Formats: sequence, structure tokens, C-alpha cells
Amino acid sequence: MVEVRDITFAYNQNGNNIIEDINFAIEKNQCIAILGNNGAGKSTLLKCMDRICPAQKGTVYVDGQNVYTMSKNTMAQNIAYVLQNNESINMTVFDTILLGRKPYIKWDATSEDRHIAWSIMKKMQLEDFALRNVWQLSGGELQKVMLARALAQEPKLLLLDEPTSNLDPRNQHEVLQQVKEIAQEHDICVAIIIHDLNLAIRYCERFLLLQDAQVFAYGGLEVMTPENIEEVYRIHVHIIEHMGIPVVVPFPDEKVNVSGER
Repeated sequence: MVEVRDITFAYNQNGNNIIEDINFAIEKNQCIAILGNNGAGKSTLLKCMDRICPAQKGTVYVDGQNVYTMSKNTMAQNIAYVLQNNESINMTVFDTILLGRKPYIKWDATSEDRHIAWSIMKKMQLEDFALRNVWQLSGGELQKVMLARALAQEPKLLLLDEPTSNLDPRNQHEVLQQVKEIAQEHDICVAIIIHDLNLAIRYCERFLLLQDAQVFAYGGLEVMTPENIEEVYRIHVHIIEHMGIPVVVPFPDEKVNVSGER
């Protein structure tokens, strides 16, 4: 289980808080979507959870352990973070994914490390790229490799910053389905920043809506109401159901005022 308690962060002492008094929890096997407009503090929240941006107030617990007091190696065994934009490296796809095992390797990669890396690569349907150099890949292929490397870490908490941004529609669904399955198989808590509300509803169990640096709402499908979406995103929407799946339909031509009333 992951607990985020009272996290507050500002980039400089006298500046405005980017996020303020953020509280929520993620259960094992659970995927949560972190939602909100640009500038709402979504990426900063992930960076605070990964200790890239140490919070001025509050802390994060993974299975009862304080993230801010963990060693770097313990951090890497507990938390994996996939950035929105990844730089290509001069390494094969297999070796890149195997690099995810680094927190567990003492002298050299074991047969178990290689087996884990290969299994994740197959799960992500990347085996045909195994010996290809990473810099030769497309943006979408690179995104899948970086996600596979993070999964090879076998983390307890997986942080994903817009993991589908470079993917075509088919790969968006495949990747999110694979993440969900792996999370359930390995008891991983997953936090995903995602802008596509329909993908969020399809593959996440809980939803954290951020507005003005604070938590506007957190919960299951019950918080994904037209009223909440309109208040956070300033766009009029309807939610319909098709074949048992909720679908958010935007109506951008209809104005929504600051209080959410049309």
C-alpha cells in the first residue's frame, strides 16, 4: 500500500505552492489516474513521490516505509518512474530492459535477472526489437521500452507520466491493459498521469482530480461526474454508457463559468 500524507511543495521558499496538503492512498493491484488541467501540479506530485522534488511538508509511505528516509538502492527496489519524455541511449533493447534489474544486481546479472527482463519484453511485445539499438526506435517504441525497464525493477509503486502520449490508439490500449495486468499479477500500486479521460475510466480504478494545487476529489467512478469534470477542466461534458463502458463526450462550444454552472 502507498500513502501520500500532507504533501506540499514549492520550487522556491517565497513562491506559491505547486501542490498543497495532498492526501491519498493507493491499494495493491490498483491503478489510479491523476487528472487535472495543465499546470495543476500532476508531474510535480509524481516527482515528490519519487523524491526528485523533496516535499517541504508531508511524506510518502510505501508499505509503511518512509520514502524520504530510504537509501537510493532501496528506493529503486520500491519505486519506478517513467518520464513523459525519454532520451535515447546507445544500448540494445534487451540490455536497456535488463538495466531495470540494476538495484538487485551485485556483481553481474543472474539467469533470473535475464529471465525477468525477457519475460517483461515478451509481455510488452518487444521481443522482435531485442537486439535493435534503442536510438533506432520510434518515440512510441522507446516509450514501451522505458516502461518495460521500469516493470523489470519489480517495484511496489509504478509512476507513469503520460505513458500513452507517443502511442497510437491500438498501442495506448495495449500498454494500459498490460500495465493493469502486471500490476494485478505482482501487487503493484500504479499512479498514471493521463489526459484522455476515456482511457483513464477504462483502465483505472480510482481518480485523483487536482485543481489549484489541491485535491479537488478522489475516489472511484462516483467522482467522475460531469459536474466534477466541468469544474476541473472548464469544459461541458456528458457521460454516456456504451456496451457497459462509460464514455466522456465533450461539448467545447458550450461555455462553463468558474463555478461550473452553464
